[in-house]
Order: sequence, then structure tokens, then C-alpha cells
Amino acid sequence: MTTYRLQVNGKPHAIDTDPDTPLLYVLRNDLALNGAKFGCGLGQCGSCTVIMDGKPVMSCLVPVSAVGARTVRTVEGLGDSDTPGVLQQAFIDEQAAQCGYCIAGMIMQATALLEKTPAPNDAQIRAHMSPNLCRCGTHMRILRAVRRAADQLAGGKR
Repeated sequence: MTTYRLQVNGKPHAIDTDPDTPLLYVLRNDLALNGAKFGCGLGQCGSCTVIMDGKPVMSCLVPVSAVGARTVRTVEGLGDSDTPGVLQQAFIDEQAAQCGYCIAGMIMQATALLEKTPAPNDAQIRAHMSPNLCRCGTHMRILRAVRRAADQLAGGKR
């Protein structure tokens, strides 16, 4: 066991764990941040997507020992049920969640996109969101939700 100091959603944490423990397990089991889901464990579905230093990563593939001083953001860091973030509200408004399993990862992937490209076109949204899968097939609603959030963040000027 080793102690790791992590910065998650703007808060410092000290975690005692094995160096090979996936970040996903630390988030869920040690920090009780259950938004990121275990989907495939292979980085092929995106259910575990979080943002690390501004880039989306599959937290099932990142050993806690590789996090270091990087900042980690999870869907819980964007808002809550009383005051959802802009993307969270857009996903609600567009009814983009069916079973909801992929949604936290989708929202984090979309957050990374909008922070880098505030006014993406549909092709950019589709390309950026392609690592994240939705088994329910709500991709068109997810696309609309990302567009809605981009418009709202731009002040409706798109």
C-alpha cells in the first residue's frame, strides 16, 4: 500500500491503495464518487470517462500511481440534482438518458469538447463523442444535448 495525494473536483484527498489500482476504483470505492461507471474495463465504452488536466480519460485504464499532481474532474464536480451544470441540464432537457449508465461519461466527454471547442459543429461533436458508447441508442438526443449546451454557453448566439 502506498499513499496517493489526489486533487478531485477541486478537493485534496489522501488515498492508501495499491499503485496499480485503477482510478475508477479509487473514485467509486474510496471517494464515493459513483458517477463514473465500470462498463468494459478495457477503455472501449467510455462509461468511466473523467477529465484529467483538461483531457477526457477512461479512468478504468489509469492506475492511481499515474495520476500524480494532475487534477481530476468527475460528473459530480459539474453540479448536483438541485443545481445541475449546463451540460447536465441539457441532457435532462433533451431526455438524453434512457438507462443512464453511459451518461456521466458522455457528459464528461462533452465537457472536455466544449472547453476546447466552444462552438463545435455536428461533425466535431460526433468525432469527439465517438469513444463513448450508448447501448440504448440515444445518440441523436445526446448530440442535441451537446448542441443545446454549446448554444447556452455561447449565450444563444450560435
